[in-house]
Amino acid sequence: MSENGKVRKSAGGPAYGGGSRKGKPNKATAEIRAMIEGALQDAGGQKYLAQQARDNPAAFLSLLGKILPKDVNLGGQPDNPVRIDRIELVALKK
Repeated sequence: MSENGKVRKSAGGPAYGGGSRKGKPNKATAEIRAMIEGALQDAGGQKYLAQQARDNPAAFLSLLGKILPKDVNLGGQPDNPVRIDRIELVALKK
């Protein structure tokens, strides 16, 4: 910023500190995601995740909450709506 609080611009170019264009994927994020996927495959992939779901359900459900869509439409179809008859709390088996 300049002394008067306004963003300085280069001659005919974009403002300094403008960053990357909107929507551009972060290179570091993509690399980290690839490393995590590789580590998961090395650990056994789906079988490993199933074992974690049994051994560490809190951590597994936390992961699930981060990857599932935030807005899930459970309304069913107009001629066949989803009906919840009962919600039951059960103890986890160890």
